[in-house]
Amino acid sequence: MHWTDLRSDTVTQPTAAMRETMVRAPVGDDVYGEDPSVNALQARLASDLGFEAGLFVPSGTQSNLIGLMAHCQRGDEYIVGMDAHTYKYEGGGAAVLGSIQPQPIVHAPDGTLPLDAVERAIKPIDPHFARTRLLCLENTWHGRALPLDYLAQARELCDRRGLSLHLDGARMFNAAVALRVAPREITQHFDSVSVCLSKGLGAPVGSVLLGTRALIETATRWRKVVGGGMRQAGMLAAAASYALDHHVARLADDHARAARIAEGLQGAEGVHVVAQHTNMVFIEVPLERHDALRRAMDAAHVRLSIGYTQAIRLVTHLDIDDEGAARVVRALRSFAAGGESAPT
Repeated sequence: MHWTDLRSDTVTQPTAAMRETMVRAPVGDDVYGEDPSVNALQARLASDLGFEAGLFVPSGTQSNLIGLMAHCQRGDEYIVGMDAHTYKYEGGGAAVLGSIQPQPIVHAPDGTLPLDAVERAIKPIDPHFARTRLLCLENTWHGRALPLDYLAQARELCDRRGLSLHLDGARMFNAAVALRVAPREITQHFDSVSVCLSKGLGAPVGSVLLGTRALIETATRWRKVVGGGMRQAGMLAAAASYALDHHVARLADDHARAARIAEGLQGAEGVHVVAQHTNMVFIEVPLERHDALRRAMDAAHVRLSIGYTQAIRLVTHLDIDDEGAARVVRALRSFAAGGESAPT
């Protein structure tokens, strides 16, 4: 039986049309800079989002890592959210591999980093301190799209204090769709942006790091150092280009289905809807009921990320249709009503 998988929007499968595009893609050796499909993807995103150059890499984690390493040297520091992906969920790579110190800041409820707290965290020029070089933001953060006026204020702060500004834009297109703006309205504020193509856009693999030509040249070297140089990567790049052509506007469908799931769970005792933003719904189930929840969801052929915290994230995506969203609501409401098995 088909499973409905809301663990993450990384679980999407390439569509039939995307697979056909991959088969037809012209390829070359990307380490030599000779893969035409990779070059076209890099040039397209750089042009569309307002940058001089781009670099296709295997993962968003690697894109953020080499971006930070291109901005910072050993003994430098970057300011980042306490619950940001680059700080909490990327293995400490900036510190481990780049000798870059993170300075975490507690997020505001809307996903922003309070700029007064950011400014207080900037270190004075003194041998005792790491050198603060970079502010790193994330968009979306737990599904929340960062306000455009906040991005402008963050840019002003960075300019005034001599910092660069990097965006972990893993779901930046979700933010643009939610705010009903062109993606460039978001990216214009940043010195570098990492764009993930394998989440809501549905490509199988890859992210693109965007920045100045000088920054991308430095990042290209670090990509090689950390093992990210790929050869005939054009088939993957072609899938990403297909996603940009066909899967951006439809992100609004994911947002609408997430809203319907949140609405459908209202009033379900024992399954508390905490929040819903863009393609994410957050629910809370008492920790002592997580094992029972897991059994109920397995019986209903629903996959959720259960067991990390009391809050559980449900993520809609390309492979969740209206019936899949309805199945999740039925399964969770059945569980809330006391049944470990649930109708499918």
